[in-house]
Amino acid sequence: MAVLLVKYGRSDLVRTSGIDGQLALPDEPVDPARARDAERLAHDLEKMGPAFVKLGQLMSTRSDMFPPEVLDALARLQDELEAMPFEIVEKIVQDELGVRLSKAFEDFDPTPVAAASLGQVHKARLRDGRLVAVKVQRQGIRETVRGDLEALDQISSFLQEHTAPGEQYRLSEMFERFRSVLMAELDYRQEAANMKIIAANLCDLEQIVVPLPVDDYTTEKVLTMDYVRGRKVTALSPLARMEMDGTVLADQLMEAYLKQVLVDGFFHADPHPGNVFLTDDRRIALIDLGMVERVSPRMRESLIRLLLAASEGKGEDAAEHAMRMGRVDQDADREQFRARVSDIVSRQQNTTMQHMQAGAVLLELYGVAAECGIKLPAELSVLGKTLLNLDLISTTLDPSFDPNASIRRHAGEVMRQHLMRSFTPGAVFSNALEVIELVQRMPGRINRAIEGFERGELKLRLHAIDEPRLMQSMRSMANRITLGLMVAGLIIGSALMARVETAGRIFGYPAIAFVLFIAGALAAIVLGIQILWYDRDEPHE
Repeated sequence: MAVLLVKYGRSDLVRTSGIDGQLALPDEPVDPARARDAERLAHDLEKMGPAFVKLGQLMSTRSDMFPPEVLDALARLQDELEAMPFEIVEKIVQDELGVRLSKAFEDFDPTPVAAASLGQVHKARLRDGRLVAVKVQRQGIRETVRGDLEALDQISSFLQEHTAPGEQYRLSEMFERFRSVLMAELDYRQEAANMKIIAANLCDLEQIVVPLPVDDYTTEKVLTMDYVRGRKVTALSPLARMEMDGTVLADQLMEAYLKQVLVDGFFHADPHPGNVFLTDDRRIALIDLGMVERVSPRMRESLIRLLLAASEGKGEDAAEHAMRMGRVDQDADREQFRARVSDIVSRQQNTTMQHMQAGAVLLELYGVAAECGIKLPAELSVLGKTLLNLDLISTTLDPSFDPNASIRRHAGEVMRQHLMRSFTPGAVFSNALEVIELVQRMPGRINRAIEGFERGELKLRLHAIDEPRLMQSMRSMANRITLGLMVAGLIIGSALMARVETAGRIFGYPAIAFVLFIAGALAAIVLGIQILWYDRDEPHE
């Protein structure tokens, strides 16, 4: 993507500083030459192989990186590729299901509904009358994809080793993630499992529909599922938009993804316009669930804090939460990161609702972190791309939709569900076992500590600030006390000896008493000078 971005990416991306202050793309007429180059790019990707087509599909959802001409040209790669001949489709289905096509289906439309990079979809009807969609994987696609991935692996490794952006954005890690996601999409049984999980997680949302698979008619290369009657959201006519309640649909779609990401930790990571339908009964249907992403419980908590901080305009808090999520290098510029994230959040708060892009904000934050030496988890980039697609779909449903307000509105319910997940029987039993283990091990640890103390093996190590200087001060203090006691002893001794009659006298006083008093007086003078001199030279901090 780095090479494609250099040649076809936006060079005119600007941050305006006017009334809105949003991340904006300047309005300009379509450039015919650039449009032809974009069509050539789409054609070249299609010829290079399915993995490159999949890469082009991902590029077609990145309106923050590519101009409209490129996006329009790549959009057809979503479901308008050349279809397989029906004879091949029939053979694959019969080989996978182990039965003749006419025996398994009452009717099977030979014309595909859609043709994508990895497979194509046909409308059919089961023997019991159930209307279904049958996704058939392209012939020999696995071997082709593996060859494409080897070429992409070499390209990403070369760019990471020899270019600053490649090393900065860790292209090899991004490619490995792309590889794992793409290989998972080649097993339709996994996609069927994804459909069941997401359908169960979203069953309480009345406006969201997830088709369910037909297990007996699903294999590694054939996926049979409920047929969804509807149209792509971006293909709706003005009349259709007037007849639907776009505000409710957009809000519930955002709620569905917040729940998937922040509560369930398992979400549909590819909601591009070709995968989101408006059904005939005016609900939102999520299809093509092969690309999913998992989020760990710890990551979910960090994402909740980050999204809330960003939606409330708290830039420094958002930067702190982001740094806790990632890995901060020793030479990372924390201050610059805080300043730039604050600027991103501030610009978002100043935008009009028609220009808000929560996904673009997360992706920009991810890029800023890389530039400042902070490595954020890849899940954040995937979530940013997902929200960027949702922004497009939501504003299509309702041009005045405010994603930040939706996030704040559903935050309370998301937090409640998140806490409820933390108190499941499994979590409670796990915590209880940890407490029991701690109690069971405590007596043995205490016994070992006592035995070590008895043998003199128990050592207590204290590390104070400037420990050598502290010890020197303590020794000096002890010496002064000792010298002071000696002076006091000499003076007291001379007083006692003054009462003893002796033959020798000095100035009328007993000689021994006089000598002791003089010695004590001189020692006191020396001690006083030493104290005054030391205290004068002692630096004050």
